[in-house]
Amino acid sequence: MRAKEELPECPVATAVSLIGGKWKLLILRNLKERPWRFNELQRSIDGISQKVLTDSLRQMISDGLAYRHDYHEQPPRVEYGLTELGTKMLPIVNSLADFGNYYKSIIEQN
Repeated sequence: MRAKEELPECPVATAVSLIGGKWKLLILRNLKERPWRFNELQRSIDGISQKVLTDSLRQMISDGLAYRHDYHEQPPRVEYGLTELGTKMLPIVNSLADFGNYYKSIIEQN
């Protein structure tokens, strides 16, 4: 996790620094359902590269939002999921989804 001194003073800026960019939000959207394996997560997020997914997951793990579970099996099996702290972000993701649906409904009426 980041040190308190590394975080912006503004609480909104702090939250945005943790989930900023479109990829982390889409990763959170998927991880809210269940733990995912890396390749299935990558396939489910259209346009994300392996490097960006890797970097995003590493940052989310470092920030305490996600976890990585290595089953130490052959062939290798690793899953990613949300930590308890990560689940606290789900109301934000759900609110964004609600607004997206509302916006689409307004567009359809015009």
